[in-house]
Amino acid sequence: MPPPRERADRFCYDGYTIDPARGEVRCTYSTAGHSFTERFGFGHGGDWEQPAVEQAVRLLYLLVGVSYYKTAAAHRIDLGATSSSDQERAFLTQFYVDGLGEFAYRNGVDLHDLSLVGPDALATPNAEYTPVPNRPLIPFGGGIDSVVTASAVRAMAPEAALCIVHPPEDRFAAIEDAAAVTTLPVLRITREIDPLVRRSDELGFFNGHVPITAVITAAALVAAILDRRDAVVLSNEWSASVPTLVHGGRPVNHQWSKGMEFEEGFARLVAASIGPRIAVFSYLRSRSELWVAQQFSRLTAFHGVFRSCNRAFQQNRSERLSHWCGVCDKCCFIDLMLAPFMEASALRTVFGGREPLENPELKVRFMNLLGLAPDAKPFECVGDVNECRAAVVLAGARSDRRDTALLQTLAAIVAATPGPAAPGAEPLDAAEPAATGLLAPLGPHYIPDRYAPSDLLVRAH
Repeated sequence: MPPPRERADRFCYDGYTIDPARGEVRCTYSTAGHSFTERFGFGHGGDWEQPAVEQAVRLLYLLVGVSYYKTAAAHRIDLGATSSSDQERAFLTQFYVDGLGEFAYRNGVDLHDLSLVGPDALATPNAEYTPVPNRPLIPFGGGIDSVVTASAVRAMAPEAALCIVHPPEDRFAAIEDAAAVTTLPVLRITREIDPLVRRSDELGFFNGHVPITAVITAAALVAAILDRRDAVVLSNEWSASVPTLVHGGRPVNHQWSKGMEFEEGFARLVAASIGPRIAVFSYLRSRSELWVAQQFSRLTAFHGVFRSCNRAFQQNRSERLSHWCGVCDKCCFIDLMLAPFMEASALRTVFGGREPLENPELKVRFMNLLGLAPDAKPFECVGDVNECRAAVVLAGARSDRRDTALLQTLAAIVAATPGPAAPGAEPLDAAEPAATGLLAPLGPHYIPDRYAPSDLLVRAH
């Protein structure tokens, strides 16, 4: 029998090592009698002697711990010998509390009692990094967001490259197929998590979602600096900052590490420790998912290769699908976003005859996305309620969708539903005003002028 799940007293940062000969970084942590090591492989080559590499690895080390902290959800985090600034400790506390908001909600624990201790940094380090200009690195996941970002950024920066993180000796076809279509070079990072975390039930660990996008962002920063690049360009859009739900008066966001709070906080740490010459920002921060879908609909070369279905990314290869499952929340959401902009016949082809909008058994899933069912918005990387409602109305008005019974039913329900029903939702009176608002820039962004599209050069912040 596994031991009972009780919160530990302490989670310890035990250290990290950099092995330039192997191009490897190892990060070690311990809690509740267990020790964990995570390994990152950055390949051979790169300028490991730069002071900026050490600073970037230190930031990576600080964020990676979240995957192991969750095993025992300790009351206190001890940074050990790793010195840190007040700014860094404040950010890390927020990172653990808000980044693990879903984990805490699902496990019934309150992380707001978390304390974080460690030695004070004598001075804020600044590595004075000097990159080669106009050489951005784009973390790439193969979905519509990263495809749109890669396509736009390469047009202004021909020396752009993709960054793909994958397990050692394993690659995901859903990422690789779309990456090949971009024709951009790829910087690869292998990530090997400690095998103990796969024994959660046996060892009595807590389990749940972690803010993995933060870890990927930090790893991409290391890769970018090794290759003397000047930017890490993310693909996180506006509605990633909208909470999945509010519990006990506090927002819980499945996508917190894709949201504005993480982007702002992490960028400040990078500027303080590495300097202002490398930017970390989301190209899509002020864009809606509806806008992203509109742009993607024009990138026809990717329509036959992209996949955002969760079943395409199963760690167990035997459970991994080579096609869209057509029934999960992500399949439903992507279909819904693209339906206003792509022909019905084209979407049937994309989903291999399993298009969610043509499956009446998925009505409840769509109702959840629309904020029109008792169940909460799914804990998935899906858009805001109002984006979904606008997509239903716009798609339902298409001439080639008049016979899509489920879509027409949903559109009628949305049209008869007054006012907002969930965080982020706004009254939706007609398709045209909703589309106009959601297809225009929304909120602030942190894109440097050298990478900003013309309609964002006058920034809102």
